[in-house]
Amino acid sequence: MGTLEGRVGVVTGAASGIGAATARRLVAEGARVLLADIQDDVGGALAESLGPNAAYRHCNVAKESDVAAAIGEAAERWGTLDVIHNNAGFVGVTGPLEETTDDEWNQTLAVLLSSVFYGIKHATPIMKAAGAGSIVNTASVCGLYAGIGSHVYTVAKHGVVGITRSSALELAEHNIRVNAVCPGYIATGLAAGRAVSEIDEEELQRRLARARGAMETSQPLARMGEPDDIAAAVAWLASDDSAWVTGTTQIVDGGLTVGKPWRKQAAGFAEKRPIRMYAPGTYS
Repeated sequence: MGTLEGRVGVVTGAASGIGAATARRLVAEGARVLLADIQDDVGGALAESLGPNAAYRHCNVAKESDVAAAIGEAAERWGTLDVIHNNAGFVGVTGPLEETTDDEWNQTLAVLLSSVFYGIKHATPIMKAAGAGSIVNTASVCGLYAGIGSHVYTVAKHGVVGITRSSALELAEHNIRVNAVCPGYIATGLAAGRAVSEIDEEELQRRLARARGAMETSQPLARMGEPDDIAAAVAWLASDDSAWVTGTTQIVDGGLTVGKPWRKQAAGFAEKRPIRMYAPGTYS
């Protein structure tokens, strides 16, 4: 029996990347999962491959009505809602702030931040009625530090961290837990610089191979993260194994935010050397 046996979940952005890995993991753990995405062919095929415990629905997360409908379908189909993974995302607008238009700003925030608000808002009444629930939001290390991603992506992911913490306080009164996962560099279409639907599989794998090679030297754990690394964290946060965990940001980044890899430290710090006395009572 899996850790989510009999639970009902919704995963947004479920057709590829982290969302697809999470959908697979939740179903493997016994959950019934509605996959929500705008990539209908890919998402529908994935849901079909997962069997009767999965279903697909078209959902543009920038539209509140679409998010509400996806959550409503899951509850109607399977009777309740225990878990929602507000995951859908994209890179959004990049470049200097002075060159960012109002439409680019709003569209990026709609997908990356407003969608999380919609997911929390419409999951809450169903979870309140059930007396429990787990909400997991995909933030990012960009939600904790600046200089890793673009301006607007960084703003949006800081917002995801903020709404995670704030809503966790309100919803704890109803035994609903809210947490965020903060991935580092993950081998998905985003890392390849394209949506999966924009390039063929061969080109995607070429781009990901280059990205994996770069990550081998860039962070303490010498490999790029994989979608399954994040899916495992989401599954834990969705399960009763994390029953006393709420309002947290679970960093899953291979040590990226800890500091420079030991193998890249200056020799004077990474190599053993004796303490030298420069003057009586003074050491270095």
